Amino acid sequence: MVELIGKTLPQVFLDQVALRGDSVGLREKDYGIWQRVTWRQYFENVRNFSLGLKQLGFERGDHMAILSENCCEWLYSCMGIISLGGVALGVYSTSPCKEVHYVVKHSDSVFVLCEDQEQTDKILEVIDDLPKLKKIIVKDMKGLRNYPKDNIISFAEVAKRGLALAKKEQYRFQAEIEKGHAQDVCIMIYTSGTTGPPKGAMVNHRNIEAMTRAAAAAMEIDDTDSVVSYLPLCHVAEQIFSLYLPLYFGVQVNFAESIATIQNDLREIAPTVFLGVPRIWEKLQNSIIVNIQDSSWLKQNIFNLCMKIGYGVCDRRLAGKKVVIGLALIWWACYGFIFRALQNYVGLRNVRLCFSAAAKISPEVLRYFHAIGIRVKEGYGMTECTGLSFIHKGDDIKLGTVGKPLDCITFKLAPDGELMKRGPSIFSGYYKNPAATTEAIVDGWLMTGDIAEVHEDGHLAIVDRKKDILITSGGKNIAPSLLENELKVSPFIKEAIILGDDRKFVSAMIQIDFENVGKWATDHHLAYTNFKSLSKLPEVHDLIQREVDEVNEQFARVENVRKFLLLTKELDHDDDELTATMKVRRANIYKKFSEEIQAIYGVQD
Repeated sequence: MVELIGKTLPQVFLDQVALRGDSVGLREKDYGIWQRVTWRQYFENVRNFSLGLKQLGFERGDHMAILSENCCEWLYSCMGIISLGGVALGVYSTSPCKEVHYVVKHSDSVFVLCEDQEQTDKILEVIDDLPKLKKIIVKDMKGLRNYPKDNIISFAEVAKRGLALAKKEQYRFQAEIEKGHAQDVCIMIYTSGTTGPPKGAMVNHRNIEAMTRAAAAAMEIDDTDSVVSYLPLCHVAEQIFSLYLPLYFGVQVNFAESIATIQNDLREIAPTVFLGVPRIWEKLQNSIIVNIQDSSWLKQNIFNLCMKIGYGVCDRRLAGKKVVIGLALIWWACYGFIFRALQNYVGLRNVRLCFSAAAKISPEVLRYFHAIGIRVKEGYGMTECTGLSFIHKGDDIKLGTVGKPLDCITFKLAPDGELMKRGPSIFSGYYKNPAATTEAIVDGWLMTGDIAEVHEDGHLAIVDRKKDILITSGGKNIAPSLLENELKVSPFIKEAIILGDDRKFVSAMIQIDFENVGKWATDHHLAYTNFKSLSKLPEVHDLIQREVDEVNEQFARVENVRKFLLLTKELDHDDDELTATMKVRRANIYKKFSEEIQAIYGVQD
């Protein structure tokens, strides 16, 4: 089990500042120019904001919400809150007002940091129903000149007040940090809420230290590494790479301009460590496929030949077999011809560690990247265990599994196959929800809700969420995510929802990838005006049928998708069809599209 020293996150932060001083800790673009923040400047910004909060009346144990996209101020405010013994919590900036209202009110936040006017408006719209909220702190005050001044204050003004207090009481900030204890709750992370209202998972300093030290050992992280911050910081996965690992091990953080520009940002930043959720890996793969299809006949043939060599090499490596010298030399020739260019194209040529996590991914997607020399590892975790708990370690990579447990976790399987975990990284419970906490932690074991299998070599494979397993009318258990992930390997399919619970056969609702299918339609001289008209084209239905047929060949007949329906609208977070993390709200989908589902199966089923 991992050895803990028992320090709080701010105490570790002070150690890093003393050690690294004027070396660069953060990088962020401002008007197209990279701005560098040293560890000493990082400290000063955190200190000033923290003492500014103190001057405004923030007390130990208070909660504060952060409603912003990733930026330096997100980290400054988070660390400032925690340094005072408060609890920081992030709110997705893409969330509609209703969801923002729920999280800010449920969390009893006394302050909220808003990025700009758009986010401030979400709070002001419901401020009368936020009785505990004292102040709205705004990073960018543009457009707020005529807004009420009694409850709005700029981030800069808070920092200014904090600086004045720091000059008056030189060691006040350090004194506040020394009051902290390892068992103090410091961060609250709200779950995505796929089956109901989000729950606030409470995480303490000990949880963070255990997971971070164990994860760093498994990934062999050190202070020469750099990461790109682009996934929402209110998600535990991004907190691991942008907050925990940097504070414990000095990893440099580079803020991407946005998740939409991540591929261009990767080329410019060239990180050594990269975390991608499945949708990002699928998007990168599809981007390569579409570009190759647009290339000349000669380039396509060279690519196909090189990929055969790439698959041959990666399959031997994944099987633990030696790659003979001749084959290795041919692979390096392929690297010179095309693989190096592909690695540069996706921005991952300098990456030494890259991972897929946060949801299941098709092994074929990972195998694709292994073939071109990008050895993506898969990890598994959840908010309730402070993020990561299983990962592929070193060269011990087995596609279709999530690797082996970190040194902070022990696990076992319940009789029905549910994964159970315990260890020092397991969270403190759900805020104001003792019933859910009691249901989640049984006799010290965290009930994950995931059905899993353990292979003979010790690797863990996640089958699916326990609640999502389908049982056909014939009694066959089917894991929908396996089918869904294979369907989403296609560049033409963005989302797939498998149906079949208590039905005679398996079917699917499919959302096409508007960009790729639109380009395909244009290349085939097919006219369309919008997403709906494109989805209704008979030729598009035939295109998707071919993709479905290819996937069906990989599964047993009883698991084959017999019928499918193309959605005529894109699933949307604002329509309560997706969570903020883009996970499908299955119950809402089943209800909203009940007529379409009935049309698939017919009255008689």
